[in-house]
Amino acid sequence: MNLYHQSIATYRSRLKTLGGLLAKAEAHPEGDALLSGKLAEDMYPLATQIRFVANIPGEALDRMGVRGFESSNVELASLGEAQKLVSQSLQMLETIGPDDLPAPDARVDFSIGDGAYRFEMSAEEYVREFSLPNFYFHLSTAYAILRMRGLELGKADFIPHMMQYFKPPEG
Repeated sequence: MNLYHQSIATYRSRLKTLGGLLAKAEAHPEGDALLSGKLAEDMYPLATQIRFVANIPGEALDRMGVRGFESSNVELASLGEAQKLVSQSLQMLETIGPDDLPAPDARVDFSIGDGAYRFEMSAEEYVREFSLPNFYFHLSTAYAILRMRGLELGKADFIPHMMQYFKPPEG
């Protein structure tokens, strides 16, 4: 699997998953109030989890030197704004092709926690060890918050992309 399929294709597919979750949230009686939901007091609310999921692909591209992408720091006040942010991230990813990514062994040097933690690794390691796990963490947390707040969600809502591979039982 090349770096493009490992990262960009995965981001695109799972951002569509998030869009589907948000569509269900928009139909929920709590509506925009869902954005303030948290799993625990010391965790970020749903609005921030969504923003992180939408920002991670652009941050990854920026850290891999693809081009400068600006992360959104806007506080999401509505599920409509959340859907727009997810759509913008998807549109940005549509502009990226396999040849735009660095070689898997290209060096990625980045800091988190206001510079408190600095890391250096290959682009492939960065995607595999940091970016994708971080992406899935925030996506899973968003899903869990929505479930906790009463949305009827199941695994099929988290992995809707699997239906393209479905084969009815023979016989």
